[in-house]
Amino acid sequence: MDFEIIGEIRLAETFARGSAIRELNRLRKFYGLGNWRKRKGCAMVRLSDGTLREAEIHWYEANGIGKREFKIKHYLDI
Repeated sequence: MDFEIIGEIRLAETFARGSAIRELNRLRKFYGLGNWRKRKGCAMVRLSDGTLREAEIHWYEANGIGKREFKIKHYLDI
């Protein structure tokens, strides 16, 4: 992860679960079986150069495993 999430993730929502996730086999292989969901939300992030930006982030999440593989989809103008 080349950024750090500052504070909480707001407006989190699930937009894919189970077989609707294209990466499901890979997630199960690397992290284990679980009720996998692909989620998105907004958060303040600190980039590797120290800049703070508001961004929409996406990640995978499963019960008992936690949140994995965060990525920035795009920056939000405030």
